[in-house]
Amino acid sequence: MSTNYWLLKSEPTAFSIEDLKNAPKKTSCWDGVRNYQARNFLRDSIKKGDKVFFYHSNAEPSGIAGTAEVVKEGYPDHTAFEPDDQHFDAKSDAKNPTWYMIDIKYEETFPRVLSLEELKHVPALTDMVLLQKGSRLSVQPVTKKQWEAICKLAQK
Repeated sequence: MSTNYWLLKSEPTAFSIEDLKNAPKKTSCWDGVRNYQARNFLRDSIKKGDKVFFYHSNAEPSGIAGTAEVVKEGYPDHTAFEPDDQHFDAKSDAKNPTWYMIDIKYEETFPRVLSLEELKHVPALTDMVLLQKGSRLSVQPVTKKQWEAICKLAQK
């Protein structure tokens, strides 16, 4: 089974890599995704054992904060069915769920956040989804080459 690589975005004020590190068993669900393309990745493509970059968005600086591993593949996002939850979706049906989530486990916090600005200047990353104009997807694929370049950069 081959490993795939992903980037997941979260605002650190909502859920940070430190929150993941401090979660029971260093594991948490990745819920609240309300974009169909990102949902399709969560539901259909992301597999147990895949590696994840944890990206802090709307932060100073915004960037990759560390890594995690997928420990549970896509399953219905229960927050869509909970009226008191900020991610509630009245149109979502528990019998035919619209929204999905995965579980991830903390692996590593990088010595420093690799800022979006810094990543833009890495030749190996020119075709990375994150760096494409207008790219705002909260769940996105990363190639093995991009994964390796970013991990190498993180150790500098």
